[in-house]
Amino acid sequence: MTIHVKNNIHWVGQRDWEVQDFHGTEYKMTKGTSYNSYLLREEKTVLIDTVDHRFSYQFLQNLEMEIDLSDIDFIVVNHAEEDHSGALSALMEKIPGTPIYCTEAAIDSIVGHHHHPEWDFRTVKTGDTIDIGNGKQLIFIEAPMLHWPDSMMTYMTGDAVLFSNDAFGQHYCDEHLFNDEVEQNELMDQCLRYYSNILTPFSSLVTAKINEVLSFNVPVDMIATSHGIVWRDNPTQIVHQYLEWANNYQEDRITIFYDSMSNNTRMMADAIAQGIHDVDPKVAVKVFNVSKHDKNEILANVFRSKGIFVGSSTMNNVMMPKIAGMLEEITGLRFKNKKAAAFGSYGWNGGAVDRIHARLTDAGFETALSLKTKWRPDGKAVRECREHGRQIAKQWALNSETLAEAKPISSPTEIAAPSESEEHPADCQCMICTVCNWVYDPTIGEPNQGVEPGTAWGDVPDYFLCPECNLGKEVFVEHSKDGQEAA
Repeated sequence: MTIHVKNNIHWVGQRDWEVQDFHGTEYKMTKGTSYNSYLLREEKTVLIDTVDHRFSYQFLQNLEMEIDLSDIDFIVVNHAEEDHSGALSALMEKIPGTPIYCTEAAIDSIVGHHHHPEWDFRTVKTGDTIDIGNGKQLIFIEAPMLHWPDSMMTYMTGDAVLFSNDAFGQHYCDEHLFNDEVEQNELMDQCLRYYSNILTPFSSLVTAKINEVLSFNVPVDMIATSHGIVWRDNPTQIVHQYLEWANNYQEDRITIFYDSMSNNTRMMADAIAQGIHDVDPKVAVKVFNVSKHDKNEILANVFRSKGIFVGSSTMNNVMMPKIAGMLEEITGLRFKNKKAAAFGSYGWNGGAVDRIHARLTDAGFETALSLKTKWRPDGKAVRECREHGRQIAKQWALNSETLAEAKPISSPTEIAAPSESEEHPADCQCMICTVCNWVYDPTIGEPNQGVEPGTAWGDVPDYFLCPECNLGKEVFVEHSKDGQEAA
């Protein structure tokens, strides 16, 4: 099957609805992907890229239904990675003498993958051109380390189409080919996920290469990517978005991620998140357990955040393995202009928190004070975690006006209770959750957990959980008549 792109350009690629992993298991694909190959039929017939090697037979079958393979005058390989050039060996068996245009670095990659040094390689550099007839040319633009040393882009004059390789793409599969045909929020989410997880380390190169392409002062009516959709409606929107993402990008967002053996570090994460919200309610706070959530979604949120909290229980005096793995990936992604803080619970020693702090510092984050809690946090420790969240939120605030409107907090034990608590009588026997401010009123009880009205707090079963935050009795303190917790 082919899809008409523009004039004499057709998409001859392959959709892959089932794929889940990319680069081993480094990148989890949630929407599948496509391997975009393009057939140009001017006076010369040109094939730009192939597809993943798993679809070689299907690719050739579809291509042979469209043209006689011997009519292909030459092949352009923008990138030698197997999801781009995987079907090249099968194709060259059919047309062995066909020239291959690529960068010098690509020859090493192509031969390394396919083991055919005898192929007719024609190396190109930035600015080199080749005439394909009908008044049109291909202009080659080297793009080393975006994201391989061999990468390049190809621009087609006349039709003003930029075949952009991995840049501006996304792992996203849809029956529709063009950006104006798909759901926009889903598309941009996948673009950000792709950029943050794959291209972030090369942000300075992204900026330089985009500025170089813009300096050519040529029109761009379409951007034909190697994965995902083709940008035909306002195609430069993704170019401007890349420039923004490449410029030490951050939003008013804080990401908290952790791993926990006994839920103690999770309790800390919940309290820290609440503390952030206490003083900066406009900031987006996202909390993830690395053992349960999508790793790439966490990394995308780190990319979007102004600061992160990283938490781990201490195991054998080191951090939990999944946290160590996340920090290794974060170090490799080389995030810029971000702040970080470490936290975690421990029993005999708190080595995990110290190691997290050191790794975050080495990774280039501006690190704040760390926080440790011994064993399971009691009410006092939870209040300290919440206060810690407040203090860090103040340090990291992007909008001072937000904090000016926040109710001042004079000490960790002075946490505002819900407004309805102000109506409680002087002899109130209520208890308040220090994490979410839910109030247990003995006159009401908690029927959903079998606690009948009139049940005093001391008679509430030990298995009781706060209905709002699902934490246990240990995070509750006495509620005083003035609407404040008892110290």
